[in-house]
Amino acid sequence: MDPNVLIEALRGTMDPALREAAERKLTEGQKTANFVSTLLQITMSEPLELPVRQASVIYLKNMITQHWPNREPTPGEQPPFTIPDEDRQWIRENIVEAIIHSPELIRVQLTTCIHHIIKHDYPGCWTALVDKIGFYLQSDNSACWLGILLCLYQLVKNYEYKKPEERSPLVAAMQIFLPMLKDRFIQLLPDPSDQSVLIQKQILKIFFALMQYTLPLELITQQNLTEWIEIFKTVVDRDVPAETLQVDEDDRPELPWWKCKKWALHILARIFERYGSPGNVSKEYTEFAELFLKAYAVSIQQVLLKVLYHYKEKHYVAPRVLQQTLNYINQGVAHALTWKNLKPHIHGIVRDVIFPLMCYTDADEELWQEDPYEYIRMKFDVFEDFISPTTAAQTLLFTSCSKRKEVLQKTMAFCYQTLTEPSADPRKKDGALHMIGSLAETLLKKKIYKDQMEFMLQNHVFPLFSSELGYMRARACWVLHYFCEVKFKSDQNLQTALELTRRCLIDDKELPVKVEAAIALQVLISNQEKAKEYISPFIRPVMQALLHIVRETENDDLTNVIQKMICEYSEEVTPIAVEMTQHLAMTFNQVIQTGSEEDGNDDKAVTAMGILNTIDTLLSVVEDHKEITQQLEGICLQVIGTVLQQHVLEFYEEIFSLAHSLTCQQVSPQMWQLLPVVFDIFQQDGFDYFTDMMPLLHNYVTVDTDTLLSDTKYLEMIYSMCKKVLTGVAGEDAECHAAKLLEVIILQCKDRGIDQCIPLFVEAALERLTREVKTSELRTMCLQVGIAGLYYSPPLLLNTLENLRFPNNTESVTNHFITQWLNDIDCFLGLHDRKMCVLGLCALIELEQRPQVLNQVASQILPAFILLFSGLKRAYACRAENENDSDDDEDGEEEDETEELGSDEDDIDEDGQEYLEILAKHAGEDGDDDEWEDDAEETALEGYNTVIDEDDCPVDEYQIFKAILQTLQTRDPSWYQALTHGLNEEQGKHLQDIATLADQRRAAQESKMIEKHGGYKFGAPVVPASFNFGASPQGMN
Repeated sequence: MDPNVLIEALRGTMDPALREAAERKLTEGQKTANFVSTLLQITMSEPLELPVRQASVIYLKNMITQHWPNREPTPGEQPPFTIPDEDRQWIRENIVEAIIHSPELIRVQLTTCIHHIIKHDYPGCWTALVDKIGFYLQSDNSACWLGILLCLYQLVKNYEYKKPEERSPLVAAMQIFLPMLKDRFIQLLPDPSDQSVLIQKQILKIFFALMQYTLPLELITQQNLTEWIEIFKTVVDRDVPAETLQVDEDDRPELPWWKCKKWALHILARIFERYGSPGNVSKEYTEFAELFLKAYAVSIQQVLLKVLYHYKEKHYVAPRVLQQTLNYINQGVAHALTWKNLKPHIHGIVRDVIFPLMCYTDADEELWQEDPYEYIRMKFDVFEDFISPTTAAQTLLFTSCSKRKEVLQKTMAFCYQTLTEPSADPRKKDGALHMIGSLAETLLKKKIYKDQMEFMLQNHVFPLFSSELGYMRARACWVLHYFCEVKFKSDQNLQTALELTRRCLIDDKELPVKVEAAIALQVLISNQEKAKEYISPFIRPVMQALLHIVRETENDDLTNVIQKMICEYSEEVTPIAVEMTQHLAMTFNQVIQTGSEEDGNDDKAVTAMGILNTIDTLLSVVEDHKEITQQLEGICLQVIGTVLQQHVLEFYEEIFSLAHSLTCQQVSPQMWQLLPVVFDIFQQDGFDYFTDMMPLLHNYVTVDTDTLLSDTKYLEMIYSMCKKVLTGVAGEDAECHAAKLLEVIILQCKDRGIDQCIPLFVEAALERLTREVKTSELRTMCLQVGIAGLYYSPPLLLNTLENLRFPNNTESVTNHFITQWLNDIDCFLGLHDRKMCVLGLCALIELEQRPQVLNQVASQILPAFILLFSGLKRAYACRAENENDSDDDEDGEEEDETEELGSDEDDIDEDGQEYLEILAKHAGEDGDDDEWEDDAEETALEGYNTVIDEDDCPVDEYQIFKAILQTLQTRDPSWYQALTHGLNEEQGKHLQDIATLADQRRAAQESKMIEKHGGYKFGAPVVPASFNFGASPQGMN
């Protein structure tokens, strides 16, 4: 393509008047030869103005990410466009140089391009990449180094998350590059220029990506490990140039000097935690861990203690550097060798590093005053915890105090001294309480402390609720939250705690205080038996306050609080459920409205989901109150309508769950009007959400079958959805759901006149079996649609099978269906599927006009029954056991006096070790997880109940089987002979056991009926709780 035409089109995209024509020109040119390579040439053209080069590289990136790999054409559609081979070859030959020579703005986009190319082409058709990287790494021209390291970084990143056995191409390349990187780093260390430090940072990032999840031991020798560790220690230990202090403190962490230290520490902490802690690593790293601990861990710790000393002396230390330093030190607490070195310093670290980090700061105060919403977001952001030095300090404090002797005692003495000092700065009191709250779990397990905690709350926390300082009131609530499990000896103290927290929630003017109070109140109610009763009279104002705070803060933790409160106070909430749901619906609309207008709206999405789940919880609480449910339905339908009309895909799962909850008891005319909307959504947004729709569709079929059958369009829509899933590319999980729904309809509508549907349903399911099926679940589910058809009407099903014709299949469908079913009999699991199989086979053997194929497979039929009944016995026992378990769930009180370690003891995580070994063992197996799952457990789709699964269902497979076999014995002796011929003694005994069990089940059923009508009850011996298949009954009666 002519470069000048392309340049003009790219220029045109920046001019609003020309943009549309320019974009059309670019779209037309996409598929012409050399289009993509010309884009790279323009990107590399230095004389061109930067905006044109930027437009070119962005277009290039989009082309490569969308059209680089070869894709399989979808049957019946045009083959998808891919970038021509000659273009791809030209780009592979030139993109490395483009990255080396481009300015930063261009380079960022090009690294995304090379990442995609490596992903698809390395090592297969781009082995030359390794030669090119090696050439430029060895070059004396330092201007090449940063660019080539970015290329190498993308190569490593492509393998970062892969299993060790998939990383061999990377390991082979790094055999060459790792020594080069080490030599280059050592050469750069004396050079203090910004460019040198940037290159060092990039090498450290490559090293981290190489070993973050797997340490390639074949690349590590004791010699090169020693050299690398020395490099990391040097980087951490070296001084940062004085001129960096001129940079604003908020911007300093972004300077390459601090970035270098951060990555060096990240590597050291990662090696120690994942590969260097004996007793806590998987088997392949045992030797490495011993070496690391003995040879390096202490000397590294010495360097890191200097970092903490700098912080103590009020020198600037970047937050992430401090965080990673504390992470490493925390790892050292568990090992006698590192602890011995750390022990003399630990109290100084607690006092001079951890304590200041846990105190309320000027930055906290500024944020609280200027933007309390952001303050709340930051304090509750789990991602903030991963990078926060305060969280790292809290973890180190907890580990030291819970694992090492004397640390807790001295720490508590320090905190107590701070709290009792009359003139102490309130911020220091805040820090002391922050430390005590962080240790709550340990304190409540130790006899010496746990009895004192109530007095601590009474004397040092309750008074803070009247403090003029908002952050102190918030801290008071926070401490109550963390000590919510205290055993209050005085009811008055518990009442005081609840009353103070409740008032903070309802009356405090500061939003962060209200948020902490909300969480504290909920955990106190959940953990203190008498608390629920005390708060009960105030539930309306408490709930109103919670709803207002959720609306104001859009904080997800608070939606969880409301959900738990609803469950605690289901009766009290019922009268205000409508008001609450209206409030939540308005908040939801506000959240998604503002979320769509703002960037980075992930937090808002989580909150919106929390609100939808809260509405769902409210629905479940009031499900027995029909008139309230009807009022809630209208509000919920507005919310559902908003999401579906705006196609907010991320909330579809919650929306369909809401709709399901609204249809569990009955399906109103308004909810039936939703079905066509759901059908349209399915047509537009594909089948990605079919499994989310399934519980709702199941309700339409089973809860209001009369309306379903009153208008053919309803059944047509549901069938159409199932058919589209079974003939499309939705994946086998969705296909299993579609087949299950067809089976449910057949069973639900037995004797309801849907004969004309059976052939369509059966054809849709069995046609799917003519194409590749990967899982036995899908195969059995499709067969089960046919089995359900057989149960519905044997003559109709057999007639359907006889008339079915599938392309490329000469065998009779009837023969194929029956033989496949019997061959797969061991794949039918759970209770429902086995019961259906028994009922289907019963219908088959009872036929007077039998298909010819039955005579050929007669000898397989009774062994199949025996296998099914054996599985059913386990499944019924499993269900009974689960029901008993749920009745017997009682929480035993835990008294855990944690054993502290002596100075010369290591903390070995034996449970973790065992877990790692199990994982490693199973990772090495071929995904064969049969041993991991009990075939008696309920299958994933068994939750979709049908009429034959109901407790009072009169259809008993044991009794039906026994009756049919007895009838055949007299009515059709030759067929009976064909079925029983060839059974061995053990199989005969199994049949006798099944017959005995059938009688016991009939007796139990009769007993239940008499009891239901007010009659007598059978004594326990007549209906055993479990049945012994091993008994020797006398003949079949």
